[in-house]
Amino acid sequence: MLQPNSLAFRLIASSALIAGIMLMLAGFLLNGLFQQAVARNFDARLEAVMDELLANVTVDDTGTPQIPTALADTRFELADSGWYWQVMPPETVDANDLLSQSLLKTQINLEPAAGVARDAKGFARFFTSDRKGQQLRVIEVPYRLVGAKENYLLAVAGNFDELKSEVDAFRRILFIVLGLLGLGLLGAILAQVLYGLRPMKDMERKLNDIRAGHAKILDGKFPSEMQPIANELNLLMQSNAEVIERSRMQVGNLAHALKTPISVLTNEARDHKGPLSTILTTQLQVMNEQVSLYLERARRAAQAQALGSVCVVEPVVQSIARTLQRIHRDKTLEIVVEIAEHIKFRGEKPDLEEMAGNLLDNASKFAKHSVVATAKIETTRDGRNWCVIIIDDDGPGLKPEQRAVALRRGQRLDETKPGSGLGLNIVTETAAMYGGRVELSDAQIGGLRVMLWLPSVA
Repeated sequence: MLQPNSLAFRLIASSALIAGIMLMLAGFLLNGLFQQAVARNFDARLEAVMDELLANVTVDDTGTPQIPTALADTRFELADSGWYWQVMPPETVDANDLLSQSLLKTQINLEPAAGVARDAKGFARFFTSDRKGQQLRVIEVPYRLVGAKENYLLAVAGNFDELKSEVDAFRRILFIVLGLLGLGLLGAILAQVLYGLRPMKDMERKLNDIRAGHAKILDGKFPSEMQPIANELNLLMQSNAEVIERSRMQVGNLAHALKTPISVLTNEARDHKGPLSTILTTQLQVMNEQVSLYLERARRAAQAQALGSVCVVEPVVQSIARTLQRIHRDKTLEIVVEIAEHIKFRGEKPDLEEMAGNLLDNASKFAKHSVVATAKIETTRDGRNWCVIIIDDDGPGLKPEQRAVALRRGQRLDETKPGSGLGLNIVTETAAMYGGRVELSDAQIGGLRVMLWLPSVA
């Protein structure tokens, strides 16, 4: 399904909008041109009637207009048919108007002709209506009939409402055709955009393969517009791998450089007994621990930023659970692991072992009889997939105000249990290196729930 903020949606929506506007303009234009063509054709029919009328009307010696033979179109003989003609003598002639039988002794309303300009033929063209409310198209012209000394006014009117059915039928067909054309264009736009953006989907799939550890580089051919991006990404990943490798080498060199002097100083301090020796031994031991701690932290940080490292969660947690269950067999501890085999952590296996081991170890120490380990995949609003490892115990749990303290380095809320208070902090720091986090809440089985959020391979 297309997302509103996707490039494909924007291309399709903008193209469809432009195509829709163009089709609407084309529809209005064609409809207008058709109406004009129909009106011109209607006027031509009226002019033909006018020519026939001019050919048949005569005047007698008194100036009275006469028509010896009826017009060919029988509609001029049907009452209120909407088709009328009339001949009006000039004011100087004392004679009645000559009307078609369809007018029933009423007259065509010629008042609108006063505000209409005449064309090159002398015709005035305008609209009016009859007594039934039918819209009439009228042409009117002054003409000197045979035997007359002055111009007579002749008018022919046709029922313009008859054209409405033709115009409406054309409009319906036009809109249906344009609608089908619009659907066809929309389908063509959809196919064109999806086909044009398919290489981007291929690139996304191959990047996911790299993140999942199934590939090392973006292989294959891409369109000329995308190939430079693929090349730059490959160079970036190669550079990233080289930086990580150099960092690991520097970490190892630093470890060797510091370990040897510290070992020498420690041996010398032990050989010289006394208060100074005791202080030096203690501080050198602290230095050694700190060097090991920060070197390990640097190693984890470098590995956390690496691409392609993947670890299945269930075997790691299951192995730790079996070990801890043997260690705590004296209190009949049961550790239940319910994790699907498809759940994978995007990171290094030793880091997962350290994090899961600390959390399960803490849960085992404080649990009365039961520890439950589960995991699920969560997708956040930014589209990232997370592996959420949940560890519940039936121990005393922690109050809300104690949970923030428990995550601090070296904090121990229960001095009766063995440990240094570094376990949760190490888990928090390691998870943070992967962009994850640790959350504490109440477990359904009565104790503490720890939720470890880590990046997942979907």
